Amino acid sequence: MDDRRRARLQAGGIDVEEALGRVLGSESLLERLLGKFLEDGSFSALREALAAGDSQAAFSAAHTLKGVAGNLSMTALYGVVSRQVEELRAGRLDAARAAMGSLQDAYDRAAAAIGDRGPA
Repeated sequence: MDDRRRARLQAGGIDVEEALGRVLGSESLLERLLGKFLEDGSFSALREALAAGDSQAAFSAAHTLKGVAGNLSMTALYGVVSRQVEELRAGRLDAARAAMGSLQDAYDRAAAAIGDRGPA
């Protein structure tokens, strides 16, 4: 992983050094796991559940997304989704819906950083 890639991942809210520590320094494993994140359906499931008013499904999806973000050291996304999990845990569906803008931004930043492998 070159410095440009590290910087872009950092800018996307991912603590690269912490993430590498979680995978025993294996850059190739980290890259594979980040690629799997892009395939994970938790974020879409969360949006759909909130739109449908299904608080249980929303909580489950948010909790899954929180775990994935935490395990991949996506600190920005983790912080936002953690707050949303707490809103859902407390039964505040409207507050969870209102938080989707911030969550969308954090998710988009992480996904864009992961997908960006082009030249600087």
